[in-house]
Amino acid sequence: MPEASKIKPLGDRVVVRPLTAEEEGTVSASGIIIPDTADKEKPAQGVVVSVGPGKFDDGKREPMDVSLGDRVIFSKYGYEEVEVEGDEYYIISASNILGVINA
Repeated sequence: MPEASKIKPLGDRVVVRPLTAEEEGTVSASGIIIPDTADKEKPAQGVVVSVGPGKFDDGKREPMDVSLGDRVIFSKYGYEEVEVEGDEYYIISASNILGVINA
């Protein structure tokens, strides 16, 4: 996997690596694919690989609520897909991140 730090998000944006099927739990340990027919409208999940500095509000920079390595849930339609060296990443505004999953 290439260094995700090659993508430096601006403002309140975050770079997220989408979860693999194994990480998402849609493939069993033995490799059996679990159908996701009921999963079509659920929010997406990923791992934060780069975080912007935060947005300015009244001349002060607001701190970000997520950090590197956080597993997050985000709005399924609230991101931009980018590809770097063959790997897919999502650039997401902090307002489209719905929560952090504590493992």
